[in-house]
Amino acid sequence: MQQRPRLALICLAYIGFISLGLPDGLLGVAWPSIRTSFSLSLDALGSLLVASTAGYTLSSFNSGRILARISVGVLLSLSAGATAISLLGYAIAPSWWVLIGFGFLSGLGAGAIDSGLNTYVATHFSPRILNWLHASYGIGTTTGPLIMTSVLDANRPWQWGYLIVATVQLLLTGCFAVTRDWWRVPHTASSQSPSADAAHTSTTSTLCIPVVWIRICVFFMYAGVEVSVGQWTYSLFTQTRSISTTIAGQWVSLYWGSFTVGRVFFGAIANRAPINLLLRLCMTSAVIGATLIWLNIANFLTMFGLMLIGFSLAPIFPSLIATTPESVGRNHVSNTIGFQVAAATVGVAVLPSLAGVLSRYFGLEIVSIAICVETLFLFVLFEILVRQRKIQVTEETINS
Repeated sequence: MQQRPRLALICLAYIGFISLGLPDGLLGVAWPSIRTSFSLSLDALGSLLVASTAGYTLSSFNSGRILARISVGVLLSLSAGATAISLLGYAIAPSWWVLIGFGFLSGLGAGAIDSGLNTYVATHFSPRILNWLHASYGIGTTTGPLIMTSVLDANRPWQWGYLIVATVQLLLTGCFAVTRDWWRVPHTASSQSPSADAAHTSTTSTLCIPVVWIRICVFFMYAGVEVSVGQWTYSLFTQTRSISTTIAGQWVSLYWGSFTVGRVFFGAIANRAPINLLLRLCMTSAVIGATLIWLNIANFLTMFGLMLIGFSLAPIFPSLIATTPESVGRNHVSNTIGFQVAAATVGVAVLPSLAGVLSRYFGLEIVSIAICVETLFLFVLFEILVRQRKIQVTEETINS
């Protein structure tokens, strides 16, 4: 791959992940206003997350087949276009159920590009590039709350925030459409595309590998923690702890901002530190951050805990994606990454929705307890994954 196309592909991948992060950053700040507009219960957010998850899961599970038929450049333009239409739909939806329908479209557009780009970058680039790819997602999620907070502070309806981001998505759609042929970079005869690998490996054979199921569980729990913090802390702070909407919005942006900084930082050291030690330290500090939010000792400690979780969660997803090839073998990479992205999407729907249901019956403070429990489960699952990997390596050594 020549240097210029390589750099161009990396830049396009980064732009694609920024576009994925923008809509995700809007919802947490916009949710109280959306609830008011449609007279919804506190746990109604679950319906929207489930609809988005259904679309996301459908497209991510089929990402290998999609990429076997169209290039990543075409996929980028189609996905950004679908996301732009869905965001416009959010802004003009006359009813809650229509908005949920656009949520399905949003997930459908984002799922294929998420798993497709993760597979492509994990196969062709280093863990450093993969971490920085996900840092680009953090840029989008950091900017989203700032946009929505500015709109609400200006006494404008929440729909304006979605219109602004929809406009950005339309511009990105045009950018991807114009540059779609850049992705048609010739490969050497010895290198196979991820989609080609997936075509020779059935999903059933991949699911017969024990470590694949553990990785699925880790991604489910990780994504649930990440989104639970991003979606519910704004409501927790403003409706239970009497923190102003402006400050709470800024704190949520700091969460996503620390998340982004973390991915840039860990991307820089990804090739220098033992990955299991790095992830173990990050998961431990995420538990500490969650505990600080739960205890609510002082506002500055709560804010620090929120930022600590964001910084600590940052390297987990890209680092685990990067270790997929060595964990399951090249022939199972596309299937496994598709399963992991789909599991993460299900976690995004299930765990924040569960927090909403619990908060309806026990109050919003239950959210902070739920986040603590989820980070602990994530740590335990990771330790199981590490142990299973050691067993797998031992068996491979004996067999060889």
